[in-house]
Amino acid sequence: MEKLKEIVAYFCSKYPYPKELSKARLVKMLYLADWKSSITNFQQLSDTKWIYNNYGPYVNDIVENLKRDPSFEVLDETNSHGTPKQIIRLNHSYESNLKQEDKIILDFVIKATSPLNYSEFIDLVYSTYPIKVSSKKSELNLVELAKDYKKNKDGDVV
Repeated sequence: MEKLKEIVAYFCSKYPYPKELSKARLVKMLYLADWKSSITNFQQLSDTKWIYNNYGPYVNDIVENLKRDPSFEVLDETNSHGTPKQIIRLNHSYESNLKQEDKIILDFVIKATSPLNYSEFIDLVYSTYPIKVSSKKSELNLVELAKDYKKNKDGDVV
């Protein structure tokens, strides 16, 4: 399984509220994992080219690829406001092949985001440095943005 799908499978198997794992939440959790990894290790976990579009960091190809993969199911449901949403679900049991250091980052993202309602979750995503300093429709080079963030935060060149 390619790494991005491994990450999605990990989130699907570990996230404590599977009915809340909508495509929007899942993709933004992937973004947060890539951002955390960029800050920590100066490399993303996935090879996703992140775009800051009208709905924050989002790449539609991620969900489209999951729809074509028999390991995943995309279910049409309705949120608490009566609006349609799509839930991502893993179709089989999962044994992770991810490195322990990757799991630590993914567990960090799960722990940080799972207690948040959707509005709080979105606020968290929009509070991240790449979103604060980038313009809409731009590509987010998370590794370079992490270097800039650490330089500004620590006052040292990384």
